[in-house]
Amino acid sequence: MYGLWRPRVLGAWRIPSAGPVILAGNHSHNIDGPMLIGTSPRPVHFLVKKEAFVGPLDPFLRGVGQLKVDRASADRAAIGQALGVLERGGVLGIFPEGSRGDGDFASLRSGLAYFAVRSGAPIVPVAVLGTATPRGDGRARALPRLRSRVDVVFGDP
Repeated sequence: MYGLWRPRVLGAWRIPSAGPVILAGNHSHNIDGPMLIGTSPRPVHFLVKKEAFVGPLDPFLRGVGQLKVDRASADRAAIGQALGVLERGGVLGIFPEGSRGDGDFASLRSGLAYFAVRSGAPIVPVAVLGTATPRGDGRARALPRLRSRVDVVFGDP
């Protein structure tokens, strides 16, 4: 991420240095997840839609510890894997909206609360700002301009 853009990471010290934690991020662009993974001070395991696990991306995503989830149903395997990450004291990343949206948490799904209650892990809100830059016609660019500023802001647990 640092080679392509100029991320500015604010509040990373708010992520507990040990023990389970859930990062709850906004999701307005495809690079929000990779940006969080690339700038977090601890390894992050995101629940990623199963459709992303195709071709060469499949072994890569598995290799960096991402978790495949079927969003069409209550995916018990993915839920178990996510709880396992937290039981081992790891960091679970979730986009509470369930998919890309406006990034304003207007429509939250219940997964975030479920994982927090089941694990007792603190939730650290995180905002990735500057990824959904408009093209001028009201639509977002395919990617933010190279070397542009992207802010990753971690809030209090």
